Amino acid sequence: MTPPVCTSASDAGTRSRPYATYPSFSSYVRARQPVLLRTARSLTANPSDAEDLLQTALAKTYVAWDRIEDHRALDGYVRRALLNTRTSQWRKRRVDEFACDELPEPEPMPGGDPAERQALHDAMWRAIGKLPARQRAMVVLRYYEDLSEAQTAELLGVSVGTVKSAVSRALGKLREDPELEVAR
Repeated sequence: MTPPVCTSASDAGTRSRPYATYPSFSSYVRARQPVLLRTARSLTANPSDAEDLLQTALAKTYVAWDRIEDHRALDGYVRRALLNTRTSQWRKRRVDEFACDELPEPEPMPGGDPAERQALHDAMWRAIGKLPARQRAMVVLRYYEDLSEAQTAELLGVSVGTVKSAVSRALGKLREDPELEVAR
């Protein structure tokens, strides 16, 4: 599908310069995406990063679509957005990422045997499963989903004090569970 070709009225009689007009942002993207993706790929190391880069540049173009006066220069606008976005990403990564000779390995967890850790994990979930539904929900939200007391209270539609007391009672029950004696 080729974009419609128009001739500028000011060029009539001299030389006829065809240019593409795009009635909408989506028609522009459909027509020019392969070319713009090639440009993005030339700026990045892998195809996934190129697609992300192009999406970001197109989002910036979409925001400015009504302000772009000359739609004949859209490719240049998007290329500049690609380059500026890639430069910003590169600068940010230089601060956030550091090259190293070796991949960092996680420290081995104390506790020895992985089978024992798995058995303890399974026992913990069985003990949590024995809790009343409301206490179980609060324990899971607080300690497995890592929500604050306020977030847990808001999510469950209760007060923060209710969350604190219910979680306290639930932890007391878990401490008394005979299956979890190995952890103490």
